[in-house]
Amino acid sequence: MIPENSPLRQIIARQRTSLYNMLLDPMERVARRCARVWDDKAALDETLMQQLRRLPYATFMYVLDPRGRQISDNASHQGLIGKDFGRERGDRPYMLNLDERRDMTLSDAYLSLRASRPSVTAVQKIRRDGELLGYLGADFDLRDLPMTRVHYEQPGQWRQIKGDPAIRGQVFKQCRIDSEMDGKLDLVIPVLAELITQNGIFHGKLHFSSSRATVWTLGDPYRFHILSSEELTDPDLCLVYPKCAYPKDALVPPESIRPILDTFKHLRFADETFYLRAGSINIFNGIVGLNFSCDGSHYVPYDQFLARDSAFWEGM
Repeated sequence: MIPENSPLRQIIARQRTSLYNMLLDPMERVARRCARVWDDKAALDETLMQQLRRLPYATFMYVLDPRGRQISDNASHQGLIGKDFGRERGDRPYMLNLDERRDMTLSDAYLSLRASRPSVTAVQKIRRDGELLGYLGADFDLRDLPMTRVHYEQPGQWRQIKGDPAIRGQVFKQCRIDSEMDGKLDLVIPVLAELITQNGIFHGKLHFSSSRATVWTLGDPYRFHILSSEELTDPDLCLVYPKCAYPKDALVPPESIRPILDTFKHLRFADETFYLRAGSINIFNGIVGLNFSCDGSHYVPYDQFLARDSAFWEGM
């Protein structure tokens, strides 16, 4: 579950409010029409089909009795589907968490049973003369909803993520073994710094233990390139990538690239038990990624990483 205090959860809450408000009037209107023909299944099915055309984003519409048993066919844009008539839906997530204070409840997203795709269900109470007759259900596939999904910005704060407990439990039984790249870092670091600041590489990750790097370029951002330690020690590598002006919208200033890479080297050799296995830098989001021998990962804003006065360095 996404934590309640997460920025992601705040965006989800805004999207859900927008969707709820969009569905409130249409669902209430359909419920009133269903109440008029409640005791006639054929008329109920026909009402659902007619009203579904006015709610084109819904995948299915159906009616349930107060216990959650389906008393109509499924209305779909392809026609009526009778196989769910009589289906017990009382144990589905959207029925277990009905809001007693509201006439309509919008469920949390869940994986649909048929398509195994993220979906939501709106459940509207159907009343006649103040009496609860049952519920109107409408299923929505998230991919079909006309929602404006705002661009999500990753928070710029230090995050620590624990890795495999089996690896952490054995960390004191291991020690760093020099890799092929370890002995060449004084050649590797200047070449990678040049590629980032002058040749359009915006994301680079040094895998110290496996002696390679993965890089992404501005000219081909959807594919990564793998560079061996032999290639990274050859300054001719800079001739492979075209000259490119350092992006003005990068969060990491070009003069910080070399100090970041030099600090990677420091963390690689600082301790024989707890050592850096891989380090990455993305110049646009300004985050330094670190993977250690204990399988722990850290994501640190570049300025905190260089200042060495953050919670990350206190932990180190």
